[in-house]
Amino acid sequence: MVFEDIEDYHARIDDPNLDVDAGSILVLKGCGPKGYPGMPEVGNMGLPPKVLATGVTDMVRISDARMSGTAYGTVVLHTSPEAAAGGMLALVENGDQIELDVAKRRLELLVNERELKERRAKWRAPKPALERGYWRLYHDHVLQAHEGADLDFLVGKSGAFVPRDNH
Repeated sequence: MVFEDIEDYHARIDDPNLDVDAGSILVLKGCGPKGYPGMPEVGNMGLPPKVLATGVTDMVRISDARMSGTAYGTVVLHTSPEAAAGGMLALVENGDQIELDVAKRRLELLVNERELKERRAKWRAPKPALERGYWRLYHDHVLQAHEGADLDFLVGKSGAFVPRDNH
């Protein structure tokens, strides 16, 4: 079950007609460094009430977001490159099969290459929230999660100095 952004998730997760069951994987897009923007702690997706009512207490959840260290469950976060940057997460659709093998550290979208090529050709990067100012600067220059979500023009410029008030 794919949620395009956090608003989509909040709008639909409690719907008793949501097409999910205990074997479903919940996918949340649009919450990475560019997509939200800022990569907030919204990856702690609660389970659908209709699934909780059956006694299920965990489901696989995948997102380009992050979440608090006090959260729980089988969650793959910081998916990178994120959906808003055109990463594989951008191509996931409702009904797709996804294989997660934790022991082998592998996450695979089980969609054939031809279909993925067609989806990639149709995909369009979301526009920045604002066309100018800091938000635009951030959108244009933020690196992906696996690169530290820093601004590309700041990488390697900080040195080792840590101000006293940062302790």
